[in-house]
Amino acid sequence: MGCTRDAILDALENLTADEFKKFKMKLLSVPLREGYARIPRGMLLPMDAVDLTDKLISYYLEAYGAELTALMLRDTGMQEVAEQLQETLCSRATGSSTHPGPSSSPLLPPAPALHFVEQHRAALIARVTDVDGVLDALYGQVLTEEQYQAVRAERTNPTKMRKLFSFAPAWNLTCKDLLLQALRDTQPYLVVDLEQS
Repeated sequence: MGCTRDAILDALENLTADEFKKFKMKLLSVPLREGYARIPRGMLLPMDAVDLTDKLISYYLEAYGAELTALMLRDTGMQEVAEQLQETLCSRATGSSTHPGPSSSPLLPPAPALHFVEQHRAALIARVTDVDGVLDALYGQVLTEEQYQAVRAERTNPTKMRKLFSFAPAWNLTCKDLLLQALRDTQPYLVVDLEQS
């Protein structure tokens, strides 16, 4: 599904050098959704449009990456480029080649429903007591040796869970499902309680 990536790249390539710099500076301070990490400043500033597009997709995935790009374009006064991006995304999402009118549909395709582990992130950070059991279940499938050790190095269960969630923006649906299964296996009553809340 490279359409979204192409649309973001087209939008960024339509910016002047000054506008592109302004866009990157805005990216350093824009409020992010819970669970998403900021692209480090030292990595971000030297990037060109192609590199930045790839980084937006890898950090924020396609849907949120496109939404964030459009939001920042608008916030930095580049409404026309933001509208072109949104029109491209809407026409590709609906499969039509005509541009939707201003009142015809939401500006961006609706965001997919949050996965259980995203929806209950705060409660999981606060309430998971057997983090090591969860880590053991994820080791080798979701977590690398380095990530596993980084989480284990934290002192308390909440800080371990926060560290674990810091890797979540790069996970696909299968990884999130594996985390949910690990939680069901190690914390069944907690999962049931959250599902009923």
